[in-house]
Amino acid sequence: MNADFYGDTVRGERQKTYENRYTQWYDLIYYDSSVTPGLKLAMRVDKPVRKGHILASTHGWHMTIPSINPDEEPSDEPYLHLHVDMRGRSFSTGRQDCNGLELVDVYDAIQYARIHYADYLEDTETIYYEGGSGGGGNGYALAVKFPDLFAAVTALCGISDYALWYRNDAVGEFRDEMEPWIGCTPDEDAMAYASRSGAEAAGNLMAPLFCAHGSTDERVPVEQSRLFVERAEAAGKAALVEYFELPNVGTQSHWGRATAQQLAEIERRSEENRRRAPKHPQLPERGELTVLGYLYTRRFRIRFHDISKVGRVAYDLKTGSFRVDAPCGYTLEVL
Repeated sequence: MNADFYGDTVRGERQKTYENRYTQWYDLIYYDSSVTPGLKLAMRVDKPVRKGHILASTHGWHMTIPSINPDEEPSDEPYLHLHVDMRGRSFSTGRQDCNGLELVDVYDAIQYARIHYADYLEDTETIYYEGGSGGGGNGYALAVKFPDLFAAVTALCGISDYALWYRNDAVGEFRDEMEPWIGCTPDEDAMAYASRSGAEAAGNLMAPLFCAHGSTDERVPVEQSRLFVERAEAAGKAALVEYFELPNVGTQSHWGRATAQQLAEIERRSEENRRRAPKHPQLPERGELTVLGYLYTRRFRIRFHDISKVGRVAYDLKTGSFRVDAPCGYTLEVL
């Protein structure tokens, strides 16, 4: 596990040119947004030595993706690893976001890789996700906004409730960015924060989830992972969740005081979660799901015209019926 991807160590200046770069083992790729015309989105693609599955990742809250070096040796990971640069960061254009449309950017990166990197894949349907810190918060939301996309998800020291995080950010390190990125405070619009919080829709969970957190993490308090686990258990999803809490681990660094053995155990459990899930989950023919601004399944998609709203959908794929409880207009697409 590369803990540098889950902190604030990889930052960079805004790029002045947006051109693909290719090396033997690592590429920097620009691709288009399916929801925001004109946006140039970037990802670093780590190519496996042998064919594998897609593993998508996003970086930490303040971070960006690592640049590529033509002299880098190949990774020992058995995955085509997509490191997605969130919109508005060093490599991608656009306005910075917080679990809004930036998660569709991850989806778009996966669709690009399915087509353009098919020669590196065992199959194009098995997709995994892993992220930590801000990327862990992305993981909780991706797991419930795209419930049947991923075969397994890893969320490390992640945020599951952004209003709670805002209120407990005594230093203001993250609050000052949540306000412009979300567009308000949680007191001004609680639903806007709920629409970005994975815990709000924990009942949507379908893919096996591994999450880990240090009990004394100062920047993303452990209550964030505990809350998602509690919500998932209350929704009858306990069998899908493996939670590993590390006692007395966490300082201003998420893994402060963690031993090499503990970090290796996180990596082992994350990999084992993927190994046990070789295929993506099947969406039930009939059900109800929470819509956090939008909902993408392999059978249908719903997008609220205001993605800061929360609603519900009851669907029956056999009859083709959909009942959408939406506080605004919406678009429904049956695939």
